Amino acid sequence: MRSSDFQLGYCTNVHAGANLAEVKTSLKEHALVVKRSFSPTADMGIGLWLGNEAAQQLIATKRVAEFGMWLRDLGLHPFTFNAFPFSDFHQPSVKHNVYLPTWADESRLQYTLAIATIQSKLLGVDSHGTISTLPLGWPGPGSNDEFNVKCAQQLIRCAIELAELKHVTGRHIRVCLEPEPGCVINNSAALAGFFDQYLLLGPESINDHVRQHLGVCHDICHSAVMFESQQTAFNNYRSLGIIVGKVQVSSAVECVFDNMPADEKGTVVNVLAQFAEDRYLHQTTIRDESGITFYEDLSLALQRHRRRPHGVWRVHFHVPIFANQLAMLNTTQSEIHECLKQLDPPGIQPLHFEIETYAWSVMPIPWRPKSLAEGIAKELIWFRDECLTARV
Repeated sequence: MRSSDFQLGYCTNVHAGANLAEVKTSLKEHALVVKRSFSPTADMGIGLWLGNEAAQQLIATKRVAEFGMWLRDLGLHPFTFNAFPFSDFHQPSVKHNVYLPTWADESRLQYTLAIATIQSKLLGVDSHGTISTLPLGWPGPGSNDEFNVKCAQQLIRCAIELAELKHVTGRHIRVCLEPEPGCVINNSAALAGFFDQYLLLGPESINDHVRQHLGVCHDICHSAVMFESQQTAFNNYRSLGIIVGKVQVSSAVECVFDNMPADEKGTVVNVLAQFAEDRYLHQTTIRDESGITFYEDLSLALQRHRRRPHGVWRVHFHVPIFANQLAMLNTTQSEIHECLKQLDPPGIQPLHFEIETYAWSVMPIPWRPKSLAEGIAKELIWFRDECLTARV
């Protein structure tokens, strides 16, 4: 694939940084080291994460242009943003808090528009930008329909504001919903249903704004955890003309207990249990002859099945994409190649690829790199050389 056909970067939510000063410190300490290994002579793309506190600081102090110059001086190009985590993504326990505020909350809309405003000032004229966001929220009490209607109203307002932003600035920005296991929108079928039943019900002029400025962020790991084939996912998107704004390149833990000798199962479960940690939610699915069973965290699946594990387990734990095995465990690395087979030839907008292995700091020690930057650079190099260059 030609370099003009895609933009590639890694997501900076892997770095701690609740406020602007912390964001800048993290980028200098880590991103520049990654750049020296991956892109020493040219600008390097990043998927920039700015939490609400950092975004509001930039806007309130009118320092967006200054921040943009600072990024350019470092050789970092924020072609895409991650606006999924609203606040501190590195506190001791994140778990379900990462899904707050939901898209039914005004603060989610205002945060996303703040990110869009910042990105519009950091992009070149006639550029395309993408912003990934949560898939409405985690299911809660009350009517799903009522909640979906509120979320749709907010997202339509967002699309209208982005259309006006494009008219004023010339920058085309698309907010991309990211299906995730366990969330209200947990797979591609749910996303297509939300567009069809809630977003595309207005006059054609409004529907056009929705199609132009809302889309999907396809996370390969999430799709794999749901045992959803990459082909099925992209067919569902295409069925309603939903644009894939960006692909988050990620890989999940997989464990195949079927046909495994009984004396090995206990050892494998002990290895798997190392991935049950306290900061992030690690949704787990088990597929067997009766179907697919969902657990909202790996610890719950282990409590239920530790003594007699069976079937195929997939765990939402973003592991290094260059690894097809982790000791006695497998990964879903092959899904990355399957995803690339489904992508249409690039059109006016280059394909956006964002590597999002954010769990390095909580990964079991045997698989942590000597340095965070080393692990990130190795992922970027692997994806560019092993995946993109093979797709000519």
